[in-house]
Amino acid sequence: MASALLAASLAWAQAPAGAVANAPLSLGCAVTDITPPLGISLAGYYHERGAEGTWDPLLCKAVVLQSGGERVALVSLDLIWVTRPVTDAARAEIEKTTGIKAGHIMIYGTHAHTGPELAHQGLRHATQGEPQSKVKEYTARLPGWIAETVRRADTARQPAQLSAAKTRCEGLTYNRRFFMRDGTVAWNPGKLNPNIMMPAGPADSEVGVLLFEAPRARGPAQTLATLVHFAMHTDTTGGSKFSADWPGALSRVLGGYHGTNHLTLVMNGACGNLNHIDVNWSWPQTSPAEQHRIAIILGAAVLQSYKQLQPVEGGPLQAASAWVDLPAATVTPAEAAEARQFLAQAKDDRSANFMKKVRAYRALDLAAQDGRPYRVEVQVITLGRDIAWVSLPGEVFTELGLAMKKRSPFPLTFPVYLANETVGYIPDRRSYAEGAYEPESARVAPGAGEQLVETAVALLNRLHQGAVEKKAP
Repeated sequence: MASALLAASLAWAQAPAGAVANAPLSLGCAVTDITPPLGISLAGYYHERGAEGTWDPLLCKAVVLQSGGERVALVSLDLIWVTRPVTDAARAEIEKTTGIKAGHIMIYGTHAHTGPELAHQGLRHATQGEPQSKVKEYTARLPGWIAETVRRADTARQPAQLSAAKTRCEGLTYNRRFFMRDGTVAWNPGKLNPNIMMPAGPADSEVGVLLFEAPRARGPAQTLATLVHFAMHTDTTGGSKFSADWPGALSRVLGGYHGTNHLTLVMNGACGNLNHIDVNWSWPQTSPAEQHRIAIILGAAVLQSYKQLQPVEGGPLQAASAWVDLPAATVTPAEAAEARQFLAQAKDDRSANFMKKVRAYRALDLAAQDGRPYRVEVQVITLGRDIAWVSLPGEVFTELGLAMKKRSPFPLTFPVYLANETVGYIPDRRSYAEGAYEPESARVAPGAGEQLVETAVALLNRLHQGAVEKKAP
């Protein structure tokens, strides 16, 4: 059904078009190894882990697209996220060296929990002792690596033709919040837990696929890149070794078909409350083997979708951003004082109550924010009247991503998780009332997520209208 609907929605691309819409598309790709030295602090948990080895390398991947005289760059980092200072510095250097406009550059982390910490991410990340010096040094080098990767991708641009497909991959991503028998909502309540009633929200099993090929090419050897959009937390490997997790494993699966020169760019969707844990299956699901299981299943869905690929016209390329002030959650002086006292005793104690630690770090970060809103960017990049990428400045709940996709005028709309910066978890309004880990960790107030949706939809409608006007003869 998804493929039939997509074919219908892309049918306009087969009709005669004006000069702008028929502008040739070019694509360039480049990759840089950004694996840090051993010993640096790994990200993603509330206890310190120093990197002890490498399962697979961490990569910076860049794709530069050009159509109708405009260029955009999409940059993927095998990191927990990207910070605002890194994005600003990288954009400035890219604009200086390539001429690509800063507002036409989207940089995002794949949310790998087996990558390094980054600097400037609140109290919890700034109190890790000696390893923090390595974190600061690594973070300072990131903008240069990103800019150089984009420069090489821009230099490597060549003519390309684009096809698209939408499919589904059921039984791989799950909502990790559950209604329990006692009336509460629990986060990751454990496998085969008899007190689980039902999921507290939806999952998004849709897979978006963009395939770039050399003109008039046929067969896997002639493909240039595959962009895969899927929504699932990137925390399947565990341990204390570097790994790009399932996005890296998916790249290896698709590379086995297309060849080593093929680039796979994974874009994680809105998955703040989604992960890979099937609570109805007893097998363990945290190990280096799990990323490969996931990659094989998702890779099969991507490869099967190639049979339903529909051609997509090149342009115009457009980009727009809006700055949004998200209200900060509230904290009282008494809560901040209690948090300081608790962390003074428990910050290095792994046996300390997890949720008390979560609430304490949140309270002190909010006390430092002192009621000021969190100013974030919502960026939209579009290609023609079919394709749109939307930056998500945090760990956005899937309900919000689904709302963006449903309300977008672009048939292929890809909300991109943790793009350009992060303010942590951004639940939908309803989930705040239900509590549990993500809302109790969130630094932004209820309604912030809906604010992002409204801003994104306004930008999407504006750019779609612009694409319609540019297409008119």
